Amino acid sequence: MKRIAALFLTLALVLTLTVSALAEPVTVTYAHFSGAGAQEETLKKMIAIFEEKNPDIKVDLQITGYDDYFTKLATTVGGGNAPDVFEMNMENYLAYMLRGACADLTGLVNAENYSAGTLEAVSSAGRLYAVPMSFSTCILIYNKALFDQAGIDYPTNDWTWADVQTAAEAIKALDDDIWGFYQPISYNEFYKSVKGNGGSLLNDDYTAFTANSPENVEVLDAMIKRVRGENHVQPTAEEMAGRGDWDLFTEGKLGMIITGIWAFPTFTEKCAFDWDIVVEPGYKTKSTFFFANVNCVSPSSDQKEAAAKFIDAMGSDPDIVQLRLDASWELPTIADQRKLGQYLEVTPPANRAAVFDSMDYAAAPPALKESGAASEIIGNVLSTLEMNDVSAQEALDDIQSQLEDADLL
Repeated sequence: MKRIAALFLTLALVLTLTVSALAEPVTVTYAHFSGAGAQEETLKKMIAIFEEKNPDIKVDLQITGYDDYFTKLATTVGGGNAPDVFEMNMENYLAYMLRGACADLTGLVNAENYSAGTLEAVSSAGRLYAVPMSFSTCILIYNKALFDQAGIDYPTNDWTWADVQTAAEAIKALDDDIWGFYQPISYNEFYKSVKGNGGSLLNDDYTAFTANSPENVEVLDAMIKRVRGENHVQPTAEEMAGRGDWDLFTEGKLGMIITGIWAFPTFTEKCAFDWDIVVEPGYKTKSTFFFANVNCVSPSSDQKEAAAKFIDAMGSDPDIVQLRLDASWELPTIADQRKLGQYLEVTPPANRAAVFDSMDYAAAPPALKESGAASEIIGNVLSTLEMNDVSAQEALDDIQSQLEDADLL
């Protein structure tokens, strides 16, 4: 009997191992938009790399173009059929996160793989709700020739906005149609800048607007004075005479400009002078744009661990990162810059490291469920300030009143 029992035990063990070996891999559904079109083959290669390294996980790619993506995603999420993983841009991510549509990934992702600023931008109350996959950012780009003509030192990563103003005044003094600086008075520039001054459009628990706080007024006042103050260093629309800010820079008539890294090819082609970049200046601290695409996991997913493993790889696996670099498909958000030598070696600009240094100061958009309505209210008021004789306090009081009346929280 003992021998028979042992035989049955052996058979049971063999059967268990056989069933386990034949078990189907876990399938993770992945809704995606940014790879539609030119980068679709790159995306498929990235997924193939992940599946090869993780044969127990398969990825069902559901790719949709940008124009239709968010409508389709809202329908599937609202209908209780959310994909396991879905890609978001930052504005939509924040709205989904506030609605509880993004799973808590704390402890499921290797946070050391990513720069501190990018993780902060996708976290709330110390909990991680997305994995940053790729990014673009803005920096301060400057014309070395104009700095040399004005006899002033080049900007550094340590500059403040006061340093910018001082240098801009010296450059403006060179000629009537030479300008020191350009930064539009816009929603994006405003919310980003106030963060560096200790300000915000919302209180800490997202229950009230704080648009007209003293910290915010101070920043907007400085932005206005650069355009219509006594020592204005930034041209008005009339003074630009139909030219764009990039036109002024490439023509050699603008000392400094805040713009994105996507300007590099144009400036390399068109600028007949030396130029370089530094991290955006700060007020009390630094803050800079974080244009990013992130991956989220649905709270209703039955495959959270597999989904988290997948999005961690999409953001940080060395072979996947290399594919992104080879395809020039934005930039990875990894912390280890040694893996980014290919990008850093291309000049100009010589100081490309500033692109990645900027990520430690990433400023996410305000966390609003109705971000589009809020940005429209704020943008409409800010767009009038170049020509209208309205103070920063008056403008922000108006914005505060409109935001409260719109009941967006």
